Amino acid sequence: MSKQRKYNDMALMNLTQQITNTLICPSTSRRVDAYDTKTKGLLLEVRPTGGKTYYLRYVDERGRARQIKLADHRDVTLQQARNLADTKRNQIAMGLDPHEQKTTHKSVPTLDEFFADRYLPFVKGYKRSWDCDESLYRNHIRPLFGKQYMDEITKADIIAMHHERRKSGAAAASANRLVILLRYMFNLAIKWEIAGVVKNPAKDVKQFDDVNKRERYLSTQETQQLSQAVTQSDNTMLKHIVAMLILTGARKREVLDAQWEHIDLVQRRWFIPITKTGKPRYVPLSDGVLTLLQNVPRTVSSYIFANPKTRLPYVSIFYSWDTARKQAGLAQVRIHDLRHSFASFMVNNGRSLYEVQHLLGHTQIRTTQRYAHLSQETLLNASNAVSNTIARAMGLEYSPTNMVCAD
Repeated sequence: MSKQRKYNDMALMNLTQQITNTLICPSTSRRVDAYDTKTKGLLLEVRPTGGKTYYLRYVDERGRARQIKLADHRDVTLQQARNLADTKRNQIAMGLDPHEQKTTHKSVPTLDEFFADRYLPFVKGYKRSWDCDESLYRNHIRPLFGKQYMDEITKADIIAMHHERRKSGAAAASANRLVILLRYMFNLAIKWEIAGVVKNPAKDVKQFDDVNKRERYLSTQETQQLSQAVTQSDNTMLKHIVAMLILTGARKREVLDAQWEHIDLVQRRWFIPITKTGKPRYVPLSDGVLTLLQNVPRTVSSYIFANPKTRLPYVSIFYSWDTARKQAGLAQVRIHDLRHSFASFMVNNGRSLYEVQHLLGHTQIRTTQRYAHLSQETLLNASNAVSNTIARAMGLEYSPTNMVCAD
């Protein structure tokens, strides 16, 4: 049996494997620190309980004495501890302070902590559908990632969640919403400089194509049919609400909550303080909207389209809307399709996607790209306006009867 060695509280020595194995702490001491003369900063702490731990002592860039744990002596040999000490000292020399890294590491929140403490309070301040985010997180994301630290979640983890959700029978849009929510959460964490979050693992995770996604656009004739139906509705405010939706392309909740104080007749613009994106925006007041506002019955309410009974915004107009659209023969048209229709009328009247983007309040042009196909006729007319002039100059006359298919 090896002979045990006792030393004073502090000892400077050329450590050997035998010494580290046999060194004990006297019962009169709280611990013994054995400094290795061979490796700069390496010490072995020996406690009365028999526990032994390797540490590295160093001075940081600000001249402060620091000490970091390397390993329990039962997990590494003396030589391995020396190698660890050399590696850490090299990192320190390169400006990577392990103490700061450890502090940062301990500050990284779990996804649950971030969602409850930072994300949810933030979105409650502007997002009316925050409860949808809470439900998605609680039912689908939290069981998988809630207890994980944010710097532990990888792109592979999110892709696996995304595909598993689809395999379980969820629609493509439902699976995509999980990725969208996580991407937004991590973007905010990076923006707010949350400790340890330096990249977004949900970035560039490809979404599933939503084959069931439909976009319905009203024709001029259908718009007339709908207008007649809402005029006959028992809800006397419905015709004004629907007209405002079609004429501005605004979202339903934006119109229902519109207030007179936000209408600037001089500048001809409508200020919307709370939007889906969280950013306020202005909507130009066209001649048609100004005429509409003149015809809206004024009540003792600050809301433009207030419920005449409560003088407050409608909580829902679905029943009256559903009745009117069915009477118009447009049972499949949704209220949100009025927003799509506004965009389609713009594009097919020669307006650019850039203009559509800003009038609809899209933050990204790719959201507006869905309307690009609507401009084919407009683009063809524009192309013909130029090419016909050139064709005549070159003696080229187009006639459909001249188009003959080869055998």
